[in-house]
Amino acid sequence: MGAGVQEQAWKITRGETLCAVLEHSAATDPQRVFIKCEAGSISYGAFVRLVDVLAKKWQASVEGRDVCLFLPNGPAFLAVYFAVLRAGGRPALVNIGTPPDNFIRLVTALDPAQVFAQQPIEGFATQSISDADVVAQAAEFEGLDTPFPAPATAQPEDVCAILFTGGTTGVPKRINHRHAAIIAAMDRMEWGWPTQAQEIWLSVAPFTHVYGYLMGVTNPMIRGATLVIPPRFQPDLIVDMLVRERVTVFGGGPPAIYQALMAAKGFGTADLSALRSCPGGGAPFPVALHEAWQAATGLTIAEGYGMTEMAPISANTVHSGSARGSAGQPCPDVDIEIVDLETGERVLGAGQSGEIRVRGPHIMRGYEDNPKETAATLRHGFVYTGDIGMRDADGFLFITDRKKDVIFFKGFNVFPREVEEALLRVAGVQQACVVGLKDERAGEVVVAFVMADASVTPDLLDGQCREQLTAYKVPEHICVERELPLTPNGKLDRLQLRDLAARTFGR
Repeated sequence: MGAGVQEQAWKITRGETLCAVLEHSAATDPQRVFIKCEAGSISYGAFVRLVDVLAKKWQASVEGRDVCLFLPNGPAFLAVYFAVLRAGGRPALVNIGTPPDNFIRLVTALDPAQVFAQQPIEGFATQSISDADVVAQAAEFEGLDTPFPAPATAQPEDVCAILFTGGTTGVPKRINHRHAAIIAAMDRMEWGWPTQAQEIWLSVAPFTHVYGYLMGVTNPMIRGATLVIPPRFQPDLIVDMLVRERVTVFGGGPPAIYQALMAAKGFGTADLSALRSCPGGGAPFPVALHEAWQAATGLTIAEGYGMTEMAPISANTVHSGSARGSAGQPCPDVDIEIVDLETGERVLGAGQSGEIRVRGPHIMRGYEDNPKETAATLRHGFVYTGDIGMRDADGFLFITDRKKDVIFFKGFNVFPREVEEALLRVAGVQQACVVGLKDERAGEVVVAFVMADASVTPDLLDGQCREQLTAYKVPEHICVERELPLTPNGKLDRLQLRDLAARTFGR
C-alpha cells in the first residue's frame, strides 16, 4: 500500500463497473445536478433514465462492437458514452481536434459500428447528436419519481474505454481499458486528490485524453459531484466560470493551462475562495509555476504523473507528502523503478537518473493489434514509459524529460526542462519550450521559444541562462512570441516548434 494509507481510507468507488458507479450516485441523490453547461443542466436521475432510453435505441447496432465518439466535452459526449456502455458496445474516444487525414486512418482501422459526431462525416456511418439535443431529451425525465431502470449488465472485464496514445503524426496506438482497470484508476485518483460530497468540478482537458477522461468523465460521479463544462478553453472565460460557479475542484491539466489562466485579464482580482483542489498532470510543472500559482491563489497545484497506458502513477498529496517540482509518491500498489538507459534491466538507486518503468493493477494489457509496440513497451510486467527521471531518498519521483526530447550537444546531454525552468524564472515569462535543432558541427543546438510580455527580450533571457546554466546548456537561439502552439490536449507542441526552429534557423 502506498504511503501507508489504509485501504478503507481511499478505496471508495461503489461498484465494479462504471455503469454501477453512475447508478449508485443517481440513486443516492437523483435531483443533484450532474452536468451544467451552456446548453443547460441535467440531474443525475434524468441522466440515468436518458442513458437507458438511448441504450435500448442503439443496442442492436452497437452491442459487441467498437463505437467511435468524435464529440467535444459536453452532455452529448457523456450521454453517448454511458449509453454505449449500457448497450454492450466498446466506446472509442477520438479527440475532436484530430486532423482529417489522421481521423480517416484511425477510424478506418477501428472499423466502428457507428460514429457519433456533431455532424455527418462522409465515408462513415454517422449518428449526429448535439448538447442541445441531449439537454432537451433529458428535460423529459426531470423530477420523475418512478423506479430507475434495471442495473446495466456490464462486467468488470468488459472494455469500457478505447483510448489512443497522443501521437501528433501517424495513427496513434490503441489501448482497450477494462472496467476493472478504470475502477482501480478511479480509486487511486481519489487517493491522490481526495474529494468531498457536493463538490463542483470544472475540467478543461479533453474527455478523450486519459487525464480529461478521469477528471471529467469518471471521478466526478464517485461522490455525486456537479460537473461544470465550459464551451471552450478561453482563459478569461474559465476564470469567470471558476468564480461564478463557485468551483471547488479545477481539473486544470498540464502547465500550459495554469500559465494561461494566470495571464488572463481577470485573474488578479478573481474571487477563487471556493476553490480548494487544483490537480495537475500531463507534463512536468516548472517550480516557478508552482510558486507563482501559490503566491496568487494561496493554493498548491497537486502535481501527479500518469500516461494513457496507466494512470495515475504517482501524486503529491496531503497525506503522503509533497515535494515541489516532483511528481509525488507512488499510488497504492504501484511500483516505480528507475532503470539504466542502455539495457533497461539494471535498477538504479536513489538519486540516479534513468528511464522510468511502472506497474500496477490498472496497467494496460497491451496495444490492440500491435504486438511489436506492445513488446517494446510492456516488458517484465512493467510499462517502460520513455520518460527520464529519478527518485530521491524519500521516494519522490522527479521527471527530467522524455527520452526523445533530450538534446545532444557536442557529446553533452541537455535536458529541456532544466533550461525551461531557468527561463520561467524571469518576470513576465508565461511559457517556455526548448527544442533541439540539427547541426552539422554540434549534432544539435538548443533553441528556446518563450511566451512573454513586451518587457522580456531575447538578450534578457540570454543573460538569465548564462547566469544559471552551464555554458553548453545556454540556447543558441531564443525567440520571444506572443503565444506558443498547443496540442489538442493542451500541451506545448514541441513537434511544431521543432519544425519552426528548422525553418527559421536551419542551415
